[in-house]
Amino acid sequence: MSGPRRKTKDWIEPALRPYRPGVGVMLINEAGRIFAGQRLDRFLEAWQMPQGGIDPGEAPLAAALRELEEETGIGPTLVEVLAESRDWLRYDLPEDLVDSAWGGRFRGQEQKWFAARFLGADSDVDLKTAHQEFGAWRWLSPAELMASIVAFKRPLYGDVMREFAAHLGR
Repeated sequence: MSGPRRKTKDWIEPALRPYRPGVGVMLINEAGRIFAGQRLDRFLEAWQMPQGGIDPGEAPLAAALRELEEETGIGPTLVEVLAESRDWLRYDLPEDLVDSAWGGRFRGQEQKWFAARFLGADSDVDLKTAHQEFGAWRWLSPAELMASIVAFKRPLYGDVMREFAAHLGR
């Protein structure tokens, strides 16, 4: 059980912090299943789609393709971008993470999402990248993915699933 949050003179109420700009990729294989990676930095069995931050001056699509390659080894020649989310989608970090994730600077992420068709073979996936984030990966149905992700990202993932539903059937 943790004690009360220690508030220093620089501490900012989470609700007043900005969202970290980010991107996400729903990578879909030929069978209509979605790529999910198991995060290395969590004690829970936390699975997610490739996602990450946008570098200063970087366009969202460029960031999405960079993050995909950094996390999965899948380069841009192995994907076909199918769609971009209409809006920026948000999630808030839970209270126990908000002061530690990203140095406590953000309340969560605001992300632009992209659906992409995987054109390669499973052997093209290489998690042992310079920025390794996942320890394992698998292809999941939408229902399996929703059941495997951390609870605080489920509403966001639900929005992504609805937005890209037309691209899941083949």
